[in-house]
Formats: sequence, structure tokens, C-alpha cells
Amino acid sequence: MLSKLDPALQAPLDLKLLAINLLIGMIIAVVLKLHYDKYSSVLSNRKQFSMVFPFITLVTILIITVVKSSLALSLGLVGALSIVRFRTPIKEPEELAYLFMSIAVGLGLGANQTKATVLSSIVILLFIFVFKKFVNKSTDKNIYISVKASPSATSDEFLTSVNKVISQHSLQAEIRRVDVKEKDFFGVYFSHFKSADDMGQALAALNKLDSSIEVSIVDHQKLPTL
Repeated sequence: MLSKLDPALQAPLDLKLLAINLLIGMIIAVVLKLHYDKYSSVLSNRKQFSMVFPFITLVTILIITVVKSSLALSLGLVGALSIVRFRTPIKEPEELAYLFMSIAVGLGLGANQTKATVLSSIVILLFIFVFKKFVNKSTDKNIYISVKASPSATSDEFLTSVNKVISQHSLQAEIRRVDVKEKDFFGVYFSHFKSADDMGQALAALNKLDSSIEVSIVDHQKLPTL
């Protein structure tokens, strides 16, 4: 109603410019998705999560473009967004960073700051690539170790022995899961090793604890994505 009473509060909507911004946003969003799939260290299914980047970017462009053309719509948007609740938690800071970048690209293109948005996107993605490739390069190993056995000792004694072995050979170890059923034992550890040699020594020591032991090791930074 406010927009009808005061036409001065409305700005003309350039459909050609909107189409150009949507196309550019689509390209940047796809590049952002591929960048996340390739260089992210998040444990979750990266390819499935990154599918939302193009949607977020394009929807943000549309919202900002339409809203900025009318003061009445912008005021209505504030009220509408106040009732929106997001129920899905973002567990990894890296996921949140990429989501913010998707929104930022949408905001920039929706505000017709095309050159600044494209340039900033290129600089940010290049910086992340260089940082992960060269600056943050490390020989440390972050490993998931799963231990499965039917030990002759009690579960408590066997758990203590496994904890001792992993702690002795790693810089840091966290118990993520322990299942005990009758004489069957299953445990998962997240361990930080200084080198591959230390990891090999831990594996050898674990194999000596019991003849029934089975040990699996997974590098969490190289988990397959489906």
C-alpha cells in the first residue's frame, strides 16, 4: 500500500541488469562449489552440502534486487525475516565461512557492485587456495583409529591398554566411541600424530595387545566424498 501511495519510494527494476547479475552469480557460485569440494577439510559430505551455494547466491541476488527497488518491500522484509528460524546446525566453521561468502556474493551482485564482487571473489578464493596449498602445509597426521577385538582381558583392562598405547605414540588422542557387547570391544579414536612413523609404531603396538584385534586407520583429511 505504501508503494502505491508514494511512487517516489520505488526505483525502476532493470531486468537486463538482473539477468546479467544472475548469470555472473551462477558462475561464481559454481566456482565456489568446486573450490569447496576440492579444498575443504570438512568431514561431512562436501558435494551434497556445496549444492546449496548456487541456490543461496541466486536467491540473495533476487531478494536484494527486488527489495532495493521499493522502501515498502524492504520494511516488509525486515518483519518477514524476523520469523525465520534455521533448524539445521552448522557444525564446522569452514561451512559457515563458505555460506557467508555465498551470501556476500549475492548481496554484492544484488546491489549492482559487480566489479567489486567479482574481484573480491577471485582474491578470496586465490588466498584460500594459496593458504591451504603452501602456508598451512603440514606433515602432521590427523587420524581416525577404529579398534575391534574380542579380548581375553576384561573390557576395562583392554580399554586402558588401548588408551595407553595410543597416548604414548600420538600428540593428542580423543575417544569418540566405545561399544562393548559381552566379550566384543569396538572403539574409535581421533588421534594427532607427528609423523607417519609414529602412526606405524602405534599400529604395531596395538597389534601386540591381543591376537583378535583388528585396527583400521583413516586419514580424516582424505575421506572420500560421495
